Amino acid sequence: MKPGTFTQIYIQLVFSPKHRDRLLLEQIRPRIFEYLSGITTNLGHKSIIINGVTDHVHLLIGLNPKIAISETVKELKRSSSIFINNQRFFPGKYEWQEGYGGFSYGKSQIESVYEYIKNQENHHKKRTFREEYLEFLNKYEIEFEEQYLFDFFS
Repeated sequence: MKPGTFTQIYIQLVFSPKHRDRLLLEQIRPRIFEYLSGITTNLGHKSIIINGVTDHVHLLIGLNPKIAISETVKELKRSSSIFINNQRFFPGKYEWQEGYGGFSYGKSQIESVYEYIKNQENHHKKRTFREEYLEFLNKYEIEFEEQYLFDFFS
């Protein structure tokens, strides 16, 4: 970036394993989330918190404006898929589902977003990922077509 350029951009990213398979088991999540954090840092972003449940992940990052959000997600998915496959966490080939959610926040919202992501397991005792994701889309007034949403389990 050019001297004199100052930014403060916070983004929550949400994505899921291909076919929304419930593969992110509790015993391997810390290693996967740690790896995602490393990728985030290597891209020049600030990894604030990463958490999720068996069928999706949330990342809260301080965005490096030199790298597009779409490129960030592409690299997160690409590199972590290689890691997951090399670790042989699953039989067969692991892949992330196409698409992602990206939601922006101001500094005053970071603490509550952090707590929300930290408590994912509790949130999903009360509602499904589909309900959560649709709530995000509606809250942020993001227009969408049902056919392009993640494949959700009923």
